[in-house]
Amino acid sequence: MVEQSRRAAETLSRRALLSRAGLAGTAAAAAGSLPAAEPAAGADVAVPERTLAPGPAQLTLRVNGRPYPVDVEPRTTLLDALREELGLTGTKKGCNQGACGACTVLVDGRRVNSCLTLAVMQRGAEITTIEGLADGDGLHPVQQAFLEHDAFQCGYCTPGQIMSGTAVIAEGHAGSPEEVREWMSGNICRCGAYPNIVAAVCHAARDGRR
Repeated sequence: MVEQSRRAAETLSRRALLSRAGLAGTAAAAAGSLPAAEPAAGADVAVPERTLAPGPAQLTLRVNGRPYPVDVEPRTTLLDALREELGLTGTKKGCNQGACGACTVLVDGRRVNSCLTLAVMQRGAEITTIEGLADGDGLHPVQQAFLEHDAFQCGYCTPGQIMSGTAVIAEGHAGSPEEVREWMSGNICRCGAYPNIVAAVCHAARDGRR
């Protein structure tokens, strides 16, 4: 008899608990469907914070010896700023992942994949693109060597190859064909003109040492 009473009490407690939980859930759902109550006059109202999207950044890019004021989104890459904002389309967009080297430019004399760096990070830097290598009508020695050695086929990767080759010579890494291949391994030629590219860079390096 005592055992039956205990079980009955437990059953009643469980039912009461479930019933209360169901009522609470129903009340919460009903509250969510009702319009929020208007705050009392003069009461302090907490305004939720909003994250505002950043606007264009105003900066000056110094490219090929000239200043270019531009307004760009903070996420704009240097590659897109050069091509879309400045109209310097010699720098090519290849893989857009820093794997092919078609977008190579020089930033303060160093090789940079312009698709992997932001334009806003280049304030005060000296940027050189393929358009800035020639001296008027006179070609840069590496450009001339590429013509003499027929170091291109479709030509899409050629600007990046020339910029990289120019930097390799300046870095002192053009002492042999093997060294040139190693230090220019980040520049891909899908046409397979590598022998002529290496020959052109070595030729320009030898002329520079004379």
